[in-house]
Amino acid sequence: MPWPADYHNRWTLADEVSLAGIGLHSGLVSRVTLTPGTSGGLSMGLMGASPVPLHHHLVREQRLCTAVQLPTGLVRTVEHLLAALTGIGISDVQIHVEGQEIPLLDGSALPWVEAVAAVGLQSLDGQRSPPVVPETVCIQAGDSHVLALPYEGLRFSVAVNYPSQAIGQQFYEVELTPEQFVEQVAPARTFGLQNQLDALRSAGLIKGGNLHNALVCDDRHWLNPPLRFANEPVRHKLLDLIGDLALAGCLPQGHISAYRAGHALHTQLAARLAMPCSAPTTAPNR
Repeated sequence: MPWPADYHNRWTLADEVSLAGIGLHSGLVSRVTLTPGTSGGLSMGLMGASPVPLHHHLVREQRLCTAVQLPTGLVRTVEHLLAALTGIGISDVQIHVEGQEIPLLDGSALPWVEAVAAVGLQSLDGQRSPPVVPETVCIQAGDSHVLALPYEGLRFSVAVNYPSQAIGQQFYEVELTPEQFVEQVAPARTFGLQNQLDALRSAGLIKGGNLHNALVCDDRHWLNPPLRFANEPVRHKLLDLIGDLALAGCLPQGHISAYRAGHALHTQLAARLAMPCSAPTTAPNR
C-alpha cells in the first residue's frame, strides 16, 4: 500500500486489526487489538480498561525492554509495536492489550506493519507540530550516549559495538520516512548473544525467546541465518530507538544519534523532547 510521504499529517487506521503471540520475557500468550483513534496521539488500555495517552511519564525501568505503567497494570515490551505505528506515520490509534506483554511475533516490527497494510490508513484533519530540537541534547551513561541535534529534517544515526565477531562494529544512518521505515528498518529482528542466554533465563527473562523470533550468535557466527540485512542488529537498535521516542508524543524534527544506547537512554531522551505533537485542528507545517 502507499504509505504517507512524511510525518507531517495525521493518520489513523481504516479499520481495527488484532494480532496475538507470546511475549519475549513472560513467555505468555497475549493479544493486541488496534482500533482507529481521533483524539490526537497513541493511547493504550489493559484488560478492557479505557485507553490512556502514552507518554514518557508512564515508563517503568525494566531489563531489556520498555514497559509502561497503565492504571490497571504494567505492560512490557511495547517498543516494537510503537516503532511500527510511529514509523509508518500513524498519529492516532487506540491499543487494547489482553495480557502483560506485547507479543514478540517474529522479533521485528514487520508483522505489525503488514497487519496495518491489510486494513489501510485513514487520513485525519490537521497537521502535527512535532518537537523541534533547538539545541544539542546529550544523555550519556559510561561510553553509551544518545544525542539530539538541530536539523531541518528527521535523520537517525545509530552505531553498535559488540565483542562477537558476528556483529562487531556496525553503523546505520537514514533520513527517515514511512517508506524508508517499512523497507529498511521494520524487518530488522531482535537479537542476542548465546553466552548470555542462560543468565537471562535464570533472571526470569526471555522465557518466550527462541530461534524463530530472535537472531542468536556465538563469538563468530549466527546460529539461525540468514540475516535480512548484513547489518540487521544495528537496524534493530534503530527500530527500538524509534519505538522509545514514540513516548515523546511523536518523532522530533532533528538529527538523533545513538552509540551503544539502550532503552533507558532512549526513554530519557524521549522525556527531554516530549511535547504535544498532534492536534485535531490545522497546525503549521514543520
